[in-house]
Amino acid sequence: MRRPQWLQKWLTMMNPPVFFGAAGTVILFILYGALFTNQAGAVFSTVLSAITTNLGWYYVGVMTFFLFFVVWLLLSPYATIRLGGEDTRPEFSRPAWFAMLFAAGMGMGLVFWGVAEPITHYLKPPMAEPETAAALRESMRFTFFHWGFHPWAVYIIFALGIAYFHFGRGLPLAPRSLLYPILGERYRGWIGHLADIICTVGTLLGVATSLGLGAMQINSGVTALTDVSFSTGTQVAIIVIITVVATASTVSGVSKGIRLLSTFNMVVAMALLAFVLLAGPTLYQLEVFSTSLGNYLQRLVATSLWVDLRPGSTWQATWTIFYWGWWISWCPFVGIFVARISKGRTIREFIIVAFLVPVMVTFLWLSVFGGTALHIELYGGGGIAAAVKDNVATSLNALLAQLPWSNITQVVGLVLIVTFFITSSDSGSLVDDMVTSGGHPNPPAAQRVFWGVSEGATAAVLLVAGGLTALQSAAIASGLPMSLLVLVTCYTLVKALRQDVAKRKRAAGEAGRDPKEAAEPP
Repeated sequence: MRRPQWLQKWLTMMNPPVFFGAAGTVILFILYGALFTNQAGAVFSTVLSAITTNLGWYYVGVMTFFLFFVVWLLLSPYATIRLGGEDTRPEFSRPAWFAMLFAAGMGMGLVFWGVAEPITHYLKPPMAEPETAAALRESMRFTFFHWGFHPWAVYIIFALGIAYFHFGRGLPLAPRSLLYPILGERYRGWIGHLADIICTVGTLLGVATSLGLGAMQINSGVTALTDVSFSTGTQVAIIVIITVVATASTVSGVSKGIRLLSTFNMVVAMALLAFVLLAGPTLYQLEVFSTSLGNYLQRLVATSLWVDLRPGSTWQATWTIFYWGWWISWCPFVGIFVARISKGRTIREFIIVAFLVPVMVTFLWLSVFGGTALHIELYGGGGIAAAVKDNVATSLNALLAQLPWSNITQVVGLVLIVTFFITSSDSGSLVDDMVTSGGHPNPPAAQRVFWGVSEGATAAVLLVAGGLTALQSAAIASGLPMSLLVLVTCYTLVKALRQDVAKRKRAAGEAGRDPKEAAEPP
């Protein structure tokens, strides 16, 4: 029987071992969580405890190494290499590129934790006495630490590796390409399939973690404005509705739906940031930004290498290790998506923009929202801490409720969370689609629909099976195998860059030019 044309096209563009391997794993995970909910919740808690207890030191060490590696790469002679060749020019403008970088990197999580984390650290700091001046300093320093250079170091390594091998060597836009310098053509075999499957599943779990947090916060916003209850059932309904919208955006592609939504999302985020900056204690916010940035930079190395050895302490496991696992699990998603939109950028431009611009905007966001919340607790009569203790998902609405025009700003905040939800979901679906289609930059729409629905279903299962604990477990566990691939990427990227420089030296020698000039990348 002759296959329908659409089916033939789909199978032609698909990488069957990767698609069916990843899809099968995800479907089994969803069925397990849906059919054995209580058992799944217990398993998620056990996994979280085992990893944070026994491998916390590993997450601390590997994330520190990634940061130092990126700094070395920025200062190396390889930094002038352009992704795609010397004559390649960027596909997107800098404003559009930055908007997609920020939205993909950590937007929704930042909206969720921007108020809640500084307040929580102030109430329960890792080392200082609670609710003291020292606790205030620690609350912002550790918040900056969790959202600063470390996550972007992981994203940069993965994205640079994918972009370099795809645009410079013509390899697929897929994780398997990172293995080419050590495997050669064997990267097309089962090891490459396994790398792609792990990254696809890791991306889905990482994005599902964010979608679960986003659903909780959307539910909080809707509850603040209407009589809708705050419940897991409501959050699952929210996931279903927005997953449909996100899938439609994904089908429209990068140049249309995703780019336009990311740009709109950035405009709304900056508008809300400007409002809180002006309506809140502006001078205090700027003082928090300056002081916290100084504290963060002064103690960056010591904090990066700190392992909590206090008996019975779970602070580092609850916060730092969760974040490190979450960021690592996100690196295939962010890395492949950022690689897809970064053609024509030099390595130096890529690192500087990805390191400084999103990180500084993130620090400003944390200082404005977190600083305002702390100021209200210290000088404005309080109320934020009680809301965070009761339900962290209500923190943003609790803050906006104490500022002017709260009815309007709470709606704007809700719109912001929804658009971050959509951009995270459709970007993640596109990445999974590209990987399971063999690295094709414009993969078939049918697979995008499948991955969009799968992300929503996974987020719903995690919420039902264990709420925030299950979300944290998924993030930390999926980051473990991904960290090994990022370590391999550091090696293969440097090896490939050195090979290219050596090739230019030989070519220059044969042409009679000065080999020293050829040693400098174009």
